[in-house]
Amino acid sequence: MVEQLINLWPELNKSFLETLIMVGIGLFVALIAGLPLGLLLFVTDRDLFLENRLVKSIVGVVVNLIRSVPFIILLVFLFPFTNFLIGSTTGPVAASVALSVAAIPFYARIVESSARDIDKGVIEAAIACGASPWLIIKDIIFPEIKSGLISGLTITAISLIGYSAMAGAIGGGGIGDLAIRYGYYRYDNFVMFTTVILLIVLVQIVQYTGDYIAKTVKKN
Repeated sequence: MVEQLINLWPELNKSFLETLIMVGIGLFVALIAGLPLGLLLFVTDRDLFLENRLVKSIVGVVVNLIRSVPFIILLVFLFPFTNFLIGSTTGPVAASVALSVAAIPFYARIVESSARDIDKGVIEAAIACGASPWLIIKDIIFPEIKSGLISGLTITAISLIGYSAMAGAIGGGGIGDLAIRYGYYRYDNFVMFTTVILLIVLVQIVQYTGDYIAKTVKKN
């Protein structure tokens, strides 16, 4: 077993790094684009300071449309766009395009859900005091939901790890690719078990780290 692990080690390292690249890019894009999108969904809702039913409906429909497409189909559907953007449809960077597209609406809904827990009385009091929309978002909404944002980011990261394994099935690389190429096609149970254990450990580390940071932020 030790010898098998030593032989597998270079491939395992490469696949692990590819998974980190895919998930890292997807998570970064989700944070940059999903956060403002989620806030837009919240502040344009009924009885809020930027209420706009048209914007809310359009953004909501787009978000729901993307979320309703199974990831493996979304991955294939985005091949032309990925090829245009990256110049290739294989490899971890190419797979991160579809991962990012899937992660943006996913995280946006989590942000919106976190913001809904805010006591609307606090926001109404700020409006009554003449606070601008930007000040309300910066000084009231963000401090109230920052713990929820981190928890949401943790959930998104774990979902992306699962998606990245699917991306490996069609040339995305990563741990999923290693499991399919060596574990499934070659009937190598050792590789299959090792990759599954590696994914479980990775998810546990992400969950524990995310929970710890969220609790620390909440206390502060």
